[in-house]
Amino acid sequence: MASGIRDKVAILGMGCSKFGERWADSSEDLAVEAFEEALADANIDVSQIGAAWLGAAIDTINIGPSGIPLAMALRLPDIPVTKVENYCASGSESLRGAVYAVASGAVDIALAFGMEKLKDTGYGGLPARTRGTMYDMVGVTGSAPGFFAQLASAYRAKYGLSKEELKRSIAHVSVKSHDNGVKNPKAHLQKRITEDQVINAPLVADPLGLYDCCGVSDGAACAIVTAPEIARSLGKRDLVTVKALALSVSNGWELQGSGWDGSYFHTTRVAAKAAYKEAGITDPRKELSLLEVHDCFSVTELVTMEDLGVSEDGGAVKDVLDGVFDADGDIPCQIDGGLKCFGHPIGASGLRMLYENYLQILGRAEDRQRQDEPVYALSHNLGGMPYQNASAIVIVGRGDA
Repeated sequence: MASGIRDKVAILGMGCSKFGERWADSSEDLAVEAFEEALADANIDVSQIGAAWLGAAIDTINIGPSGIPLAMALRLPDIPVTKVENYCASGSESLRGAVYAVASGAVDIALAFGMEKLKDTGYGGLPARTRGTMYDMVGVTGSAPGFFAQLASAYRAKYGLSKEELKRSIAHVSVKSHDNGVKNPKAHLQKRITEDQVINAPLVADPLGLYDCCGVSDGAACAIVTAPEIARSLGKRDLVTVKALALSVSNGWELQGSGWDGSYFHTTRVAAKAAYKEAGITDPRKELSLLEVHDCFSVTELVTMEDLGVSEDGGAVKDVLDGVFDADGDIPCQIDGGLKCFGHPIGASGLRMLYENYLQILGRAEDRQRQDEPVYALSHNLGGMPYQNASAIVIVGRGDA
């Protein structure tokens, strides 16, 4: 009988590169930058790592189809290195492999890595894939802003919002995240914006404007994980442990019937329910201290608040405008700036979210540090489009929580 992984895995160390337009640096440079921080944080030698997983989705120019580039860049000790992909949730997918390996007892220490260097592809947005059977079957012919604009329209129609009400609420999402990003030296964008700037910005896909869309970026992030008893034997005292890790992948239901109205992410709701059960959380609004969610577009963050159950259905607009998710609110969301300020090097994003939650729980987030001691922190990593996606939920907390 499956018993879950709650408190069976501790984070021994984490690292994150500076995100941005890293033209002068190679993928290997970004990998080493993140890994050296994680290795020093874990206070171990590279020879102690027993297996690694690399999350990368699109960067075939620099990374290729296997985990070999990571093994070479980090001089890993001839261990298994597996490249994984799950759209934009690829970073969380690499974490899942590493966490499950430790929880099963297959290895003592494992490495989860995510990286992508998308600026080198030459695309202003995400690079286009070649067509194939899956793309012909599901009709992926539009743009990411276009698909998420449809999510915004469906949400507005469902709850009877005016265009102005929706625009003002998602503008607050963007302004809040940019305010937070100013305090983060690793963020790609570190500049405040105003609500008027957001509302009056050029439209990309109505109602989403320029400041409602996250950018493309270069970056890497990683986590070294082990069993709590091993972490303690290595001298770690303040442990951050994995309370839950859940993944839900679309099975076609959204496209094949009339049950889905286009206003929410079905997989996020499924994954959140599973994660809360594993973590023993019954009231996420009261029990979660911090949120890092997949804000590829500002409306995605808004909708995700309801999918995670921290806002009632139809209530996220009010919660956003009331400042519930601001840095000084009840449940800060994107206290590091989020995808809006980091950009989205696809494979790195899920682990970058976890990195912030890890720092916050340990009290090491410097100017961004949440004053109330965080207990449980959740990261949500979404891959794909509203109608076809993978949603990963990771909840971490203090080892004694």
